[in-house]
Amino acid sequence: MINMIFRKSKLRNFHLMTKLMITYIILTVIPISLLGYTLYTQYTKSIEEQVGEYIPKLLEQANQNIDNQLNEIKQLPDFLYNSSQVIEVLRKDSYQSKSNLLKDKFSVDSYLSRTYINGGYSEILGVFIHSKNRMFSSTKVPYRGLGLDSNSLPYGQNLDLKGQTNITLPNQTSLQFEGNPPFILFVRQLRDYENQENLGAILIAVDISLFDKTLNSLKQEENSNIWITDEQGRIIFHTDPELVGSFDEKFDNYPKINGSFRTTNLNNNQLISTETSPSTKWRIFHSIGISDLTKETTATRNGTIIVFIIVVILSVIISIILAWNVSNPLKKLTKLMNQVEKGNFNVDLPINSNDEVGTLAKSFNSMIQEIDQLIKKNYRIELRQKDAELYALQSQINPHFMYNTLETIGYAVEDEEKDTVVKMVTILGRMLRYSLNNKDKLVPISKELKHIKDYLTVQKFRFEGRIDFDIQEEMDSNNYYSPKFILQPIVENSIKYGMEQLHTCKIEISIYKETENKLCIRIKDNGPGIEKDTLAALKESLTKDAMVGRDSSFGLINVHARIAMTFGESFGLDISSEEIKGTEVIVKLPVIKGHEITNISGGEESA
Repeated sequence: MINMIFRKSKLRNFHLMTKLMITYIILTVIPISLLGYTLYTQYTKSIEEQVGEYIPKLLEQANQNIDNQLNEIKQLPDFLYNSSQVIEVLRKDSYQSKSNLLKDKFSVDSYLSRTYINGGYSEILGVFIHSKNRMFSSTKVPYRGLGLDSNSLPYGQNLDLKGQTNITLPNQTSLQFEGNPPFILFVRQLRDYENQENLGAILIAVDISLFDKTLNSLKQEENSNIWITDEQGRIIFHTDPELVGSFDEKFDNYPKINGSFRTTNLNNNQLISTETSPSTKWRIFHSIGISDLTKETTATRNGTIIVFIIVVILSVIISIILAWNVSNPLKKLTKLMNQVEKGNFNVDLPINSNDEVGTLAKSFNSMIQEIDQLIKKNYRIELRQKDAELYALQSQINPHFMYNTLETIGYAVEDEEKDTVVKMVTILGRMLRYSLNNKDKLVPISKELKHIKDYLTVQKFRFEGRIDFDIQEEMDSNNYYSPKFILQPIVENSIKYGMEQLHTCKIEISIYKETENKLCIRIKDNGPGIEKDTLAALKESLTKDAMVGRDSSFGLINVHARIAMTFGESFGLDISSEEIKGTEVIVKLPVIKGHEITNISGGEESA
């Protein structure tokens, strides 16, 4: 057939190269192009259908998880009934002496802080109780717009929710937190079941990041969006926090049934999946651009087109000039490139010719060497950045600690305890100077012990003697050096879990030499101890990257990582614990004296 076409047309007068190219296009390029386009279209459609069926199932599971989270939060007000002291305060009349009012406020605020803010609920921004023209509160960050004169909600004795928990959005209340984090406000009436009276109302503000863990598992693509709306289309949660509280403009145009549908606009076609919660009537949406959904397929298509064009050109040239000397080096180059793709940069293309293939080989070898050098350079930069971040973390003082300390000083001022105020202000100033002085990474251990003694003294003032500590030194700590802020995170953990008990939290700190080249700082408490599984997980996490996760044990992991990165894997934390009996943490450090600091810190710090 091809011969007939050439004989009956002017193509027979064309050059052989032209005939070969036309023949190659007719027999190869056009059929393969049509086949590729058909396969690409069908595959893209198949992906869209699969995702359209799969995402709604995930949304249904996410709705169930969110409902469970909301139900857990709705049970939090019941914790108040576990404290007879708090209930007695709420029963009292508001017309009391100022000292009694302050005492009641301190008692209830402390309970709210222990139970809700420091009780393991990281998403809670604040807890408020309105009762008989009194307000009790505990928050993680400063707030405004909520007080006894607030009229945005029926607070106090007038509230009647018929035993239900009301969920309020930020736009429905005057409450605002510093930094304007989006939140949901849970409002519930407090009932005195013994006297059949209303005690007031409890308001719990929860950061909408509560839903992050549940919903981020659905965000498989960078350009996909997830949001939750109420029945009117007001956005409760969105992957873009700036849209929280606004109305979804297209809400009324969306189908009212669960499933997936496609929307078309000028910029991009979207595949939107939705599922409605049967309990809250909230609707959860997942949106992703069709182009983003099939971007890997599109990239494969584009790459295939490019490779196909190259193959066509090379095939035509090879068929005319029998360029074996070109095809063979290209095969070698392809094999080496595959090795490079797998991470092997120790390759070399041994071609000494000066033609195009030789130039390509030289460029390839040069490029591989440069990439290898850049990777090593970036690795060193990342290590320095990681060290800098760890070092920056050590200079931070917990804002919540500062807030509580200043609040304790404020109460002492109101009670006219001048000596206590002077002592606490002096200690706080000394701690701030120690924190802000970042010139030296290594400091005398005596200064670190002095700082932790100041910290424990402040906590002892704050918790009114429920903390007892003892610091023993079997050596002159002024002659030995250690990194800064390695003790405070450990002591903070001891206080955090020790204060959950009713008896006094006792902390013992001792320093001694284990060998000539190793010294130890031992921190022991009488807290509740650590469960075996939790202790095993904690010990395992000490061997991992300190910057990967930031959970409640991040302080210990950070301390261990700093010591191990600075002095080696043989140094760091050794944790042992028995339930009920307490926990013991041993900080293992090398013996470092003043004249050795420059060698260890790389000449950047001085003794």
